[in-house]
Amino acid sequence: MSEQANTPILEAQDLTLSWDGGKTIVASNVSLHVDAGETVCLVGRSGGGKTTILHALSGLTRPVAGKVLLHGKDVTGEPGHVSYMLQKDLLLPHLRIIDNACLPLTLAGMPRNEARQKAAELFGRFGLEGTEHKWPSQLSGGMRQRAAFLRTYLMGNNVALLDEPFSALDAITRVELRSWYNQMAHELGIASLVITHDVDEAVAMASRVYVLHGTPGVLTELEANKDEILLLLG
Repeated sequence: MSEQANTPILEAQDLTLSWDGGKTIVASNVSLHVDAGETVCLVGRSGGGKTTILHALSGLTRPVAGKVLLHGKDVTGEPGHVSYMLQKDLLLPHLRIIDNACLPLTLAGMPRNEARQKAAELFGRFGLEGTEHKWPSQLSGGMRQRAAFLRTYLMGNNVALLDEPFSALDAITRVELRSWYNQMAHELGIASLVITHDVDEAVAMASRVYVLHGTPGVLTELEANKDEILLLLG
């Protein structure tokens, strides 16, 4: 197997993180990796620094120390290399679903008709058939979230950082959607890092879990075992 095949898609090496320019250390010695088609969960208590880690991985903030690698290349502090999806779907109410989905393409300069066509080809894969010309207000929470996943995918890379993407959904929709997402992401080769504070969700979605614990936070990799995660969280 080649060296390239052994290289994780996304990797963090010994990050030290702060939210105030280094005055207060939120987490230290943060190392993780995510491979193509793999969904990995990041679990921790609310306010423990999980989102700060995503900000560093996405290039929105620069770590105090350490490196972020994408396909083995140092992209520390450089935004625009990975897709980042927040908890809320953030669909624009004045745009139809097709135009919400293809927004990353049009913002990148692709002609509107071409962008629409490229997005429309994926509506079936994302379970959005027949919604192309509906408004966001006409869709259920689960369908809106599917549209947000499609928009995230069309940002143009195969790395997705997801910040509690299922927490706003009802319990039945949440279970259905996370199962669908896992299968879809595996088929498309998307490397996904999912933040959650729900231990059951982490165990259901991932075979590997990173647990953020302590003050300042440290990251420990575990197999997705509920008892071990809860023991580490205290």
